[in-house]
Amino acid sequence: MRPQGRPPYRADHIGSLLRPPALREAFKRRAARQIGEDEFTRVQDDCIREVVGLQESLGLQVVTDGEFRRGSYWGRFAQRTAGLEIRPALLRFHDDHGNETDFTAPYACAPIKRSHPLALDEFEFLRRVARVSSKITLPAPSTMHFFRFSDFAGRNVYDNTEAFFDDLTAIYREEIADLARAGCRYIQLDEVAVALLCDPAIRAKVEAAGGDPDALVDQYIDGLNGALAGCPAQVAVGVHMCRGNFRGRYLADGGYDAVAERFFARTNANHFLLEYDTPRAGDFAPLRFVPVGKGVVLGLISSKRPQLERLDDLRRRTDEAASHIALDRLAISPQCGFASTAAGNPLSEADERAKLALVVAAARSIWGE
Repeated sequence: MRPQGRPPYRADHIGSLLRPPALREAFKRRAARQIGEDEFTRVQDDCIREVVGLQESLGLQVVTDGEFRRGSYWGRFAQRTAGLEIRPALLRFHDDHGNETDFTAPYACAPIKRSHPLALDEFEFLRRVARVSSKITLPAPSTMHFFRFSDFAGRNVYDNTEAFFDDLTAIYREEIADLARAGCRYIQLDEVAVALLCDPAIRAKVEAAGGDPDALVDQYIDGLNGALAGCPAQVAVGVHMCRGNFRGRYLADGGYDAVAERFFARTNANHFLLEYDTPRAGDFAPLRFVPVGKGVVLGLISSKRPQLERLDDLRRRTDEAASHIALDRLAISPQCGFASTAAGNPLSEADERAKLALVVAAARSIWGE
């Protein structure tokens, strides 16, 4: 039986939420230098108070600030890490109709170090305004490497990935230590690269560029564990595995089979938040590899489309998952955030509210809590 009051909560969500119009306008006006930092922060604060109230009103036991201080889920990390700049990514997002979209990725142009706290200020404000448990999300270390895996740093800066990850994981340890001292008890790391390396097409791209997909998986597991080294026992750590989420588009297909045994056993997390909203995610059989003592949050509700899932289907699919892992070790959530970038996914705020309410209703229906 998992301890009461400690994550994973039966009803969870991944972190990012749709930015309200006032916040999207503030991002635009700030970029155009029409407002200063003080006014921008005031708008963010007001919008965060409102979205925390929304989550609490729906009955969620854990809330986030919607990532409202971020232009993207990893952008603030890059901005606040000395030595990182933004360049084009080597992969492309696509949708079910074959449309593709370019995106950007971090690149180490100088030795990297933590020049500012990354999410500490986000947590400190969130904790002041929230009445329930607060969760902080961080991009996994692999985010700073994989999207430019064959050209992630200047050759005169890092001539091997080991040195890069040594500096990178030190940044995470400093940040997590500060978050823990500030009272943070739930940290989520968003791991995209390992999920993408389940896709045969992406594995082929890595091999064509001279890389070894399996070696990358091992390196990214080591990166997560290095980032979490020294994390206090009272801090629950969840790892979200994501196939990409940009305006409703994705990066990869494929179940977790290629990485499940290694990833679930070796990653020093308390639980895993897994995407299971479409057949692209494969079946639940890989859950048999999740070690006893670790939980799984089933991402059964899509944050990419407005259509509302049926409660009966959510109960049925949870029962299917429970044939591979004990029901008491499971929870439920949307498969990803609603707005990994400020632009958000193609849903309305009313759709988002309905989806979050469904998460809570499903948790109560399935587990009675």
